[in-house]
Amino acid sequence: MSAEQEQQPELVDVFDTQQESEGQVVHGLLTSAGIESVVASLEATQGVWPGVGGVVVRVNAEQADEARKIIEEYKNAPVLTDEQSDEVQPDEVESPEVQSPEVKIKDEPAA
Repeated sequence: MSAEQEQQPELVDVFDTQQESEGQVVHGLLTSAGIESVVASLEATQGVWPGVGGVVVRVNAEQADEARKIIEEYKNAPVLTDEQSDEVQPDEVESPEVQSPEVKIKDEPAA
């Protein structure tokens, strides 16, 4: 076994799905939480196993429990329906006042 192989952390599967987009969402969720992850394709040879595949998200074994907790919270989060999103109209949302910074231009001394 080479020194490079010994330095590679053990990766474990923490999430799998048939939808690559969902795998990318979970990858981004973990990345934003400071957990490095990789998305690996499980695509089978389509000539032999058509329609079989998907993706798996893998993380360092030491961070697997934390990653699973974050994924579980994501899966249990309430889904905002179209009806709920229609309840708040953009003109009902108060936007904070934006003040532009005061800009002063210095006069350069004449040479």
